[in-house]
Amino acid sequence: MIALLRRDLALAVRAGGGFGLGLAFFLIVIVLVPFGVGPQADILSRIAPGVLWVAALLAALLSLDRIFALDFEDGSLPLLATSPLPLEGVALIKGVAHWLTTGLPLTFAAPALGFLLSLAPGAYVWLLASLVLGTPALSMIGTFGAAVTVGLKRGGLLMSLLVLPLYVPTLIFGAEAVRRGADGQDPTTPLLMLAGITLGCFALLPFASAAALRVNLK
Repeated sequence: MIALLRRDLALAVRAGGGFGLGLAFFLIVIVLVPFGVGPQADILSRIAPGVLWVAALLAALLSLDRIFALDFEDGSLPLLATSPLPLEGVALIKGVAHWLTTGLPLTFAAPALGFLLSLAPGAYVWLLASLVLGTPALSMIGTFGAAVTVGLKRGGLLMSLLVLPLYVPTLIFGAEAVRRGADGQDPTTPLLMLAGITLGCFALLPFASAAALRVNLK
């Protein structure tokens, strides 16, 4: 499992499919929002939690189609399916690798970009906490979507239609946690919901992803 994780991390960095692309998209979205909304600090501060979370969600979505596509194209995926490592473990490692190359950089970049949206000072800690808890769920849900659509022509569009509705609960609770932190309220409840969603995704979706891969590899 460690060898597979190292391989996926190396491929992601060399191909530039997650790390650079996601961060660049995240930065562009956050920079463009003040131009579209206006420079009023009160308006930007009010919409900042939702904008930061939506931008992080869309940035994570960009590289989802590469989770299994490269392995499918070069013939590695059938070999992984017949290896001693079960497909459930493969799906889990793929989700972890995607988070390390996409979700984790976005998490650390978000507080710095919050300054551009006049995010309230009290919200930065909760923004970081919500992304740490929520972005792993985005990667695991995306892994499931990638497994369902692997090998399909124009599967990226289908995967987006499949994954985006599943992202909604994470988006709602993530933005709510940051908003409560900005308003000086207790964000414990939405953070606990985020943690529950992430744990549920890591407990269930590797099995669903493995089942989808077995169907697509037949």
